[in-house]
Amino acid sequence: MAAVVPVLPLSTAVLALGGGAGLSAGVVALTLLAAVLHAVWNAIAHGVPDRLVGFALIGAAYVVICGVAVLVLGPPPAAAWPFILASAVIHVVYNLLLWASYQLGEFSHVYPVARGTAPWVVAMIEVALGHIPPVVQLVGIAVISVGLISLALDGGRLSRSALPALGAAVATGVCIAGYTVVDAAAVSTTPVLVYAAWMFLLQGPVMPAIALARRKKGLFAQARPVLIAGLGGGVMSLAAYGLVLVAQTSGATAAIAALRETSIVIGAIIGTVFLGERFGIGRAAAAAVVAAGIILVNV
Repeated sequence: MAAVVPVLPLSTAVLALGGGAGLSAGVVALTLLAAVLHAVWNAIAHGVPDRLVGFALIGAAYVVICGVAVLVLGPPPAAAWPFILASAVIHVVYNLLLWASYQLGEFSHVYPVARGTAPWVVAMIEVALGHIPPVVQLVGIAVISVGLISLALDGGRLSRSALPALGAAVATGVCIAGYTVVDAAAVSTTPVLVYAAWMFLLQGPVMPAIALARRKKGLFAQARPVLIAGLGGGVMSLAAYGLVLVAQTSGATAAIAALRETSIVIGAIIGTVFLGERFGIGRAAAAAVVAAGIILVNV
């Protein structure tokens, strides 16, 4: 979420282009930690054998932590509610699609596609609306496109079996672009911590409710072996979000937006080292190309 107002061009609102301040060592450390936490909590969500239970526990962590937070912080201004509700709805769809992505594909494959799709979609919308970005950002769009195509092909031809996972990952990226637009526009209406607490509180119960409806009384027994991992993933998710908010108070929003996308490469590495997935030079290079393209778009 970037400290911008809704009247700015779409690419500026979403990617916080043009933040010219330099990064201190502390801001760099916070942003890199947020990138690591983001990749780790996603790896946990993928790595839990019963992923529905994992997502349910992550949602439960949102409810508990943000439930306490809203009691301390109080209600948001009335003007913030449309943004909070819209972002919460998009986040629900995002979680469902992310769950589907992880059910269908390998983490080191679908995670970079989902993360890389979001800035690509926003940049392409900007172009379609007639706001032609500088040459370096156009180059960034092309580089992201090459990286995403490489990830889709994954060292060979695009197989039919890979299409559902890739489709879910791309749709997840579209949701990321959507809630980023909403979150960026919401900053002028309410303090960011109040906004984040209410948004996560509202979307948090959905995955636990779905898991309870599908597993009924068996859910609690199924959740017990992965309780720490699941709840820990939820805590990491909130921490990653909060660290980026803190880092953005430095004013170097463009550089932070670029630096946080190191999570793409970190996620690909985690998939190999901890999840035992096939990585290879091709997938590593494609993930790095996507990250490089995002950096160029944020220049």
